[in-house]
Amino acid sequence: MGLAQEIRDRLEGAFQPTVLEVINESAKHSGHAGDDGSGESHWRVVIAAADLVPLSRIDRHRAIHKALGPEVIGRLHALALEVQA
Repeated sequence: MGLAQEIRDRLEGAFQPTVLEVINESAKHSGHAGDDGSGESHWRVVIAAADLVPLSRIDRHRAIHKALGPEVIGRLHALALEVQA
């Protein structure tokens, strides 16, 4: 399973989102700091989920990081989050 699917599966399992986009932006950062050559270092997630609505911005980010877990977070150099309320 690729990293995109793993991110998607974990977020769907944790939040049952109404919107979920998992976008690999690694190609935009090729040759820059954090590019490990894997093609899976830089990601953007767009998500909307009822469980995230009442949380502050920081708590939303914490909840998403927790849902992804250290196994996924440890493999990322950058994770941009767009949480739609």
